[in-house]
Amino acid sequence: MEDLEIEIPHYFLCPISLQIMKDPVTAITGITYDRDSIEQWLQNSSTATAAVCPVSKQPLPRTADLTPNHTLRRLIQAWCTLNSVNRIPTPKSPLAKPHVTKLLREILHHAPSPGSLHALHKLDSLASESDRNRATIADAGAAKAMVSLVLNPEFRTTGGVEHALRVLNLVWNHTPETTTKLLVRQNEGPLLHSLTWILNDSNSNSQQNQTTLTQAMCLANRVIAYAGASLLERLEPEFFRTIVVRILESRTASKQARRYALQALVEACPWGANRAKIVEADAIHALIELQLDQMSSAGSKGAGEKHATELAFDLLARLCTSADGRERLVGHAAGLAVVAKRTLRVSAATDDRAVQVLGMVARYAAGKEEVLTEMLRVGAVTKLCMVMQADCAAYLKEKARGILREHSAFWNNSPCIAVYLLTWYPR
Repeated sequence: MEDLEIEIPHYFLCPISLQIMKDPVTAITGITYDRDSIEQWLQNSSTATAAVCPVSKQPLPRTADLTPNHTLRRLIQAWCTLNSVNRIPTPKSPLAKPHVTKLLREILHHAPSPGSLHALHKLDSLASESDRNRATIADAGAAKAMVSLVLNPEFRTTGGVEHALRVLNLVWNHTPETTTKLLVRQNEGPLLHSLTWILNDSNSNSQQNQTTLTQAMCLANRVIAYAGASLLERLEPEFFRTIVVRILESRTASKQARRYALQALVEACPWGANRAKIVEADAIHALIELQLDQMSSAGSKGAGEKHATELAFDLLARLCTSADGRERLVGHAAGLAVVAKRTLRVSAATDDRAVQVLGMVARYAAGKEEVLTEMLRVGAVTKLCMVMQADCAAYLKEKARGILREHSAFWNNSPCIAVYLLTWYPR
C-alpha cells in the first residue's frame, strides 16, 4: 500500500495498532478497535478489575462485551477490493461457551470411544487457535475435565492422551490459580503416578510421542510447583529415574522437555531425601553428558540453551551438597573439566553455581589430594584465578579468593598455573 501511495481512511485504522482492522469491535465506551489489539490491551492492564479505554480514558472493565462492528468490517472489505488491496477475510465467530461445554460433555461421557476422541481432537484444535479460545475453554472447566482424562487408565492407552495434555497445558494460564492449585492438591499423587506412566510408555523414537513426552513433562513441572510438602518429601524414586532416563539421557528428547525436567528436579531438591534419590538415579552423569553435548553443538548459544545450562548448574550445585553427589561428579571423567569449562562462558548465574561446586568439591571430596590435582589438571584452579580478574560480582571474587587461599599450600608454585594469574591479586 505504501508503494501504491493509497490513502487509507483513518476510521479503518485501529487506534492501538494503527493498522487496518481485521475484526473491528466496539467497546462500551463507543470506540472501535481491532479485536486482537483491544483484547491484548485489556489482558496487559495493570489494574486487576478494570482497564482504561485508550482513546476516551474512561474505565473499561476486563469482562466488558466487545460488539462486532459488521458494518465497518464490510466497508473495509469493500475498500480493499476496490483498491486491489489484499482483502480482509471475514473473521470467525467467537467460540461460544455452550459449544465448549457440549464438547466436554461428549468427551467425558463417552471416553475413550472414537466419538470422544474426535471431540477431544476438535477441542485441541480450538485451543490451539487463539488466546480468546483458550480463555473460553478454560472458563468452561476444561482443566478439571482434562485432569480426569489423564487419570483414566483406559484413556491413557489411547492416542488421545497427547491432546488431553496439550489442552490442559494451553488452558492452564487462563484458569484461575486457585482452581489449578486445588486441582493439583486434590489429585497430586495419582496425577504424578499417571504422568510417570505416560513418560515411561511413550516411544522416544516417535515424533508424536516426543510431543507427548514434552507435554507430560510440562504438566509434571506444574504439578511439582503446586504440590504440597507432604507429597514432595515422599516422591517415588521411579519418578526421578523416569525423568533422568526418558528425558535427560535421551538423545531425541526436545530441548523444551529437558528444561521442564530440570525445573522439576530443582523444585524437588529442597528435601534431602529427594536429592539422594536424584543422585541415585544417576542425574549427575546425565547432567555432565548433557553439557558435553551442548558444548559440542554449534547452535547452543541461544537464550533457551543458556537457561538450560543455568538450571543444570543450579541442580548440580544442590546435588553436590551431599557426599554421594560430589563423589559422582568427581567420578565422571569429564565432571570437573565441564564445570571449569563452563565457568565465565555462560552467565553470572552459572558462574555462581560453578564456583560453589568447585569450592564444595575442593573442601569435602574424598581423596582430597587427587581431587585438588585434578582441578589443577583440568584448569579449574586457573578459572578461579580468572574469576578474580573478570568483571564478576564482588562476592563471587571473594568466594574464589577464599577457595584459592584455603588450598594455596597444595597449589602454590604449580606449573599448571600461569605466574601472572597468581600475582595479579595478593593472596
